[in-house]
Amino acid sequence: MRPASAERVNKIEPIVLEFPIQGGDFTHAGEASSNMKKTLSRLGVRPDCIKRAAIAMYEAEINAVIHAHGGKAVVSIYPGRVRIEIIDQGPGIPDVEKAMTAGYSTAPDTAREMGFGAGMGLPNIKRHSDEMKIDTKVGEGTTVTMIVNF
Repeated sequence: MRPASAERVNKIEPIVLEFPIQGGDFTHAGEASSNMKKTLSRLGVRPDCIKRAAIAMYEAEINAVIHAHGGKAVVSIYPGRVRIEIIDQGPGIPDVEKAMTAGYSTAPDTAREMGFGAGMGLPNIKRHSDEMKIDTKVGEGTTVTMIVNF
């Protein structure tokens, strides 16, 4: 009998959820974060952690709806943490440091008229995540990765 490798025994496969995000579709904006919230609740995650993860994901999801031409949300749930990636094919972020400034916004008037684009998205993501990373390339898109520990 061959012993099980420690790598295989200790590797825990996450629960992975994937949701499409349609650029400019404010009618369905927030559905991905709502579905993640329901899944975390069914898994017994503490309500305060669910709230943090849902806020962070919602802000990133709305940014993709406002600024991108489409994309997806990938949620990987591990014991003790959730990793959320919002991947878009938008214009990219020319100045991440500036974009992280509370109140700074490049949202079009149409988004602002609906109550979006106040420039608090990225600061709120950072505040509600334990880890946040932005990978962006102008003209190609942006991936925002958030980790919330339970």
